[in-house]
Amino acid sequence: MAAYDDRDGKIWLDGKLVDWRSANVHLLTHALHYASSVFEGERCYSGMIFKSRLHSERLHYSANCLDFEVPYSVDELEAAKYAMLEANGWKDAYVRAFAWRGAGDDMGVSARRNPVRVAVAGWEWGNYYGDAKMKGAKLDISKWRRPDPQTAPSHAKAAGLYMICTMAKHAAEAKGCSDAMMFDYRGYVAEATGANIFFVKNGEVHTPKPDCFLNGITRQTVIGMLKEKGVNVIERHIMPDELEGFEQCWLTGTAAEVTPVGHIGDYTFEVGALTRDISESYEKLVRS
Repeated sequence: MAAYDDRDGKIWLDGKLVDWRSANVHLLTHALHYASSVFEGERCYSGMIFKSRLHSERLHYSANCLDFEVPYSVDELEAAKYAMLEANGWKDAYVRAFAWRGAGDDMGVSARRNPVRVAVAGWEWGNYYGDAKMKGAKLDISKWRRPDPQTAPSHAKAAGLYMICTMAKHAAEAKGCSDAMMFDYRGYVAEATGANIFFVKNGEVHTPKPDCFLNGITRQTVIGMLKEKGVNVIERHIMPDELEGFEQCWLTGTAAEVTPVGHIGDYTFEVGALTRDISESYEKLVRS
């Protein structure tokens, strides 16, 4: 694939489709300097974006958390996504909708006079973790922690919250890992750098309580699927020393979908029957 700034195709930008290479912003865009940006990651399967409207609604919510308004309604965002997909001829693709404070009269921490800009892009993307979908991902344990919600808008899908995720993932990749698991500011197990995490013990599923990190749409979907299957799901704070006692583990996210985990640091997990079942069930759901 070509670099992301040098491709053929169309991107929806501020209300119209533009050529891919022309979808640019000024160097003094506020978001580039102060992280005043929110985004969504979505997947289109066979021409339908899974949970699309929920993602558009969350984009509005995230922007409000950062003290700005998305200047396009949910219905307009929905139309923009499908217009972008149609213009590129895609039926199966990753979709990225995002909004940010652009360049304007302000160039400092405050940016109330600057316009809010919106774009919808996409690309064809396979498994986020490659062959880990079959054999289980290998995770490092990051030194970076998810922040206290009193210090950052942790329930928004905001670009600035991913700065430590990038550093954590780079460190993990340098060790030959696919990703990193992060603790929260209190030392509890939180999530991976871009995915929520689940564990299995004695037929029950345990997952961290999302009180300081994003309660992912895929996470919520998988919890609902597990409950429909009669599996007991326990949302709670999980201590690091509990990792040794879990039998199975998987990650969830729009990009990750449902990805088994084989290793976290020195801890090993089997790609067991429940992990395989929920992964296969999710695949069927998104394509139904």
